[in-house]
Amino acid sequence: MNANKEKYTQFIKAEAKRLGFMSCGISKAGFLEEEAPRLEQWLNQNHHGEMKYLEDHFDMRLNPTLLVDGAKSVISLLLNYYPPEEQIVGSYKISKYAYGKDYHNVIKKKLKKLLRSIRTEIGEVPGRAFVDFAPVMDKAWAAKSGLGWMGKSSNLLTQQVGSFYFIAELIVDLELEYDNPTTNHCGTCTACIDACPTQAIIAPYLVDGGKCISYYTIELKEHIPLEVKGKLDDWMFGCDVCQDVCPWNKFSKPHQEPAFQAYPELLSYTKKDWEEITEETFAKVFPNSPLKRAQWEGVKRNINFLK
Repeated sequence: MNANKEKYTQFIKAEAKRLGFMSCGISKAGFLEEEAPRLEQWLNQNHHGEMKYLEDHFDMRLNPTLLVDGAKSVISLLLNYYPPEEQIVGSYKISKYAYGKDYHNVIKKKLKKLLRSIRTEIGEVPGRAFVDFAPVMDKAWAAKSGLGWMGKSSNLLTQQVGSFYFIAELIVDLELEYDNPTTNHCGTCTACIDACPTQAIIAPYLVDGGKCISYYTIELKEHIPLEVKGKLDDWMFGCDVCQDVCPWNKFSKPHQEPAFQAYPELLSYTKKDWEEITEETFAKVFPNSPLKRAQWEGVKRNINFLK
């Protein structure tokens, strides 16, 4: 069986690489004991703002065997999205992950292909694919499987590649060889804490999600609070400040995923272009874009708040 475990593990990692994933790590499925009290405290202190969905499925979030019966392994995968080009200087800013097509569909397809390959090679392995809408603590699992460490910004960080990547999982009923966590390489650096425009990183490794610019510009459906007027640093959708200042992101290399190629208008639009965009143009110019999460009304609300 051990020879099989090794063979299956090597096959899965090689297949993940072939499908374009940056890296693949595997951990034993089970209850996340260390994360449980942290998550409970974070929710009790209301650091999730209006994101009430984070209170749902508390047990599932901490235990993948409740998502897949008999689950034995969590296969964590990273997919690079660092863009080869950035927006013109002086425009309203958009988080780099939203430059191209919606990542959910892109990653889901790759995960399904990986699961199909596993079943073709190994047999009818029960399993499910997860991208970030599901109640899975993807950063915790990625860290557990040695793909990086949790930085002071609460982003997963990796030596040599930084943090501009998506995290996804396959949870499977298959015993595999498990990776070990890596060590923390933040040291005494506080660049992310110092740079956050809204002081959302309230302590090292602790983010108040209800103060994050990404929360204000994407998740929050009501009016943006007036006390943050002038503090959003021209971010109109999401925010990359804590990643942009992180020294490990000096090593980021451009992605090779055609679906993540930036919409040309997104890179070239000036503030004036964004201010004048109509709902019809928005729908036509940005089909299948993550910007649709905020919808045209949300984008307009954010721009009006920034003006």
